[in-house]
Amino acid sequence: MKYTKKDLVGIAKRENNTKRNYLVVNPLQGKHVPVSPTKALKLFASLAEELRGKYEGERLLLIGFAETATAIGAQIAISLGTPYIQTTREIIPEAGYLFFSEEHSHATEQKLVKDDMDEAVKNTDRIIFIEDEVTTGKTILNIISVMQNVYHKEMKFAVASILNGMSKEHRGIYEQKSIDLHYLLKTSHSSYSDIAETFAGDGEYIDCTYGTAGKAAVLSVAGRKDARRLVNAAEYDMACRNLFEQISRLFPRTVNDRILVVGTEEFMYPVLFVASCIEALGNEVRCHATTRSPIVVSKESQYPLHARYEMRSLYDADRTTFLYDIGTYDKVLVVTDAQCPEDMGQTNKGDECQEDKGLGSLIHALAIKNTDITVVRWC
Repeated sequence: MKYTKKDLVGIAKRENNTKRNYLVVNPLQGKHVPVSPTKALKLFASLAEELRGKYEGERLLLIGFAETATAIGAQIAISLGTPYIQTTREIIPEAGYLFFSEEHSHATEQKLVKDDMDEAVKNTDRIIFIEDEVTTGKTILNIISVMQNVYHKEMKFAVASILNGMSKEHRGIYEQKSIDLHYLLKTSHSSYSDIAETFAGDGEYIDCTYGTAGKAAVLSVAGRKDARRLVNAAEYDMACRNLFEQISRLFPRTVNDRILVVGTEEFMYPVLFVASCIEALGNEVRCHATTRSPIVVSKESQYPLHARYEMRSLYDADRTTFLYDIGTYDKVLVVTDAQCPEDMGQTNKGDECQEDKGLGSLIHALAIKNTDITVVRWC
């Protein structure tokens, strides 16, 4: 499918970011804007087709960037049948890391689990980095530099992204380094900063960090596979299918309902997959995820985001996260891999953890417009 700028590009304003005042919001990505999960996965699969057959005979490793490209990378890995790992900003128990920086981001530190990369690199000819958009390419050059300093192995590199906004100068650097670029849509960022400044920023800002949580069923299902660690694509796909089967047993299958499925921060692909299965049953489904990104919201009709809900993170109650443009639905399903510290190993618990302030604030935000809320922890 041929995608256009209208399909994939919305310009929003970052809050208090002096390095880059704008953010490109993709309305089909399933991150900030609620979207049909089937449409999001179809977009990701289209990028996979750009890579299919390009590197025959080479052993590939795909790396997806947190937060926004974790699902894109997972879908491409599943489509192509390659090993996959995502970057992360979370703490992985008993893991060593390769650290690198994402300089323009609100949260600059990124890392890969070194233990897994040590093994993966031995069996890899080419690493393909997966992004939602590439603007300068500096972040990817940072991680390549780290890898070359650590592994001293001859490896090839490529980049695949939904959008590519690199200037001629930045593309030239990649050409000199023989790093291939693949993308669905070429963009120019020259006017984005000025466009972002035209919006009033007069949207709705709702603080849910200390509110009382609404009522929700909180359940657990087993079988989690964590793409922050190296995964086999086929096994990861099977785990996601099993996740949906378990969820479908926990509450009655519905048809013709309007349903919201919410993911949490880096945890996106399994959520989109489950949401697409629910959509395939004949429901009207929308999917998006919480995020660390503090984005200005505004009332203008052409602006991509209009209401911002501020919450505590499910992964760290001292961290602020956001969810945008929550609507009213017949049912809301939250799917997360954030583990409850009090209930590790238990299943089908009916109430949320007493001290889980992150989950409480998320339920509070969703309960402003919704009454039927179910939370599933994948553990």
